[in-house]
Amino acid sequence: MLGRVAIVSLGLWLGAGALAQTEPMVSLNGSMGQRAALLLIDGQPRSVAVGETVLGVKLLSVGDGQARVEINGRQHQLELGASQANVGAPALNGSAGQQIVLQVGSGGHVLANGSINGRSTQLMVDTGASTVALSEAEAQRIGLRYKDGRAIRSQTANGDAQGRMVTLDSIRIGDVEVHNVQGVVLSSPMPYVLLGNSFLERFQMRRSNDRMVLDLRQP
Repeated sequence: MLGRVAIVSLGLWLGAGALAQTEPMVSLNGSMGQRAALLLIDGQPRSVAVGETVLGVKLLSVGDGQARVEINGRQHQLELGASQANVGAPALNGSAGQQIVLQVGSGGHVLANGSINGRSTQLMVDTGASTVALSEAEAQRIGLRYKDGRAIRSQTANGDAQGRMVTLDSIRIGDVEVHNVQGVVLSSPMPYVLLGNSFLERFQMRRSNDRMVLDLRQP
């Protein structure tokens, strides 16, 4: 007998809270060889030469779809095409960040480029979803073995759909990574991977104006 899981409502968390922001939002939008990069800093496109500091962001190096920057004395790696995000709190052991800051887009949608099990994907925050949800097509693209998962029938915004419960080894956004996240692979098509509460419950969330902040909870 199939289990039944309520998956998506596409409702967004709209809680308010004071946001102490000391570091700029930054992303890599392009490069000019290894001499300069086009950075988006707090929503402003800037051409920054290697060694130059603009709006508190110093460009250290550029190459092969990546750029290394220094902000407030800390170094961070940017990936070409990743969504604009705050580079976050100091890393644990130099490798794991603790904060994700995302832009709230038109219609209140919050999108992010990230990875599941090391494979890049596009994600959308959905606090009305009980678990992370992705389509069969996306699961196949990232090489997820889902067909042995427990069969369920889920309730989505578009009606009922069949699915398979899975455990995702890792989900990473920027320098923040969490492990062993419950997910469901659905038979219905989906434009994004939905970041439901099986991921979001690992964080404390706050919202200020057009930014959503996710602070990793301490174990």
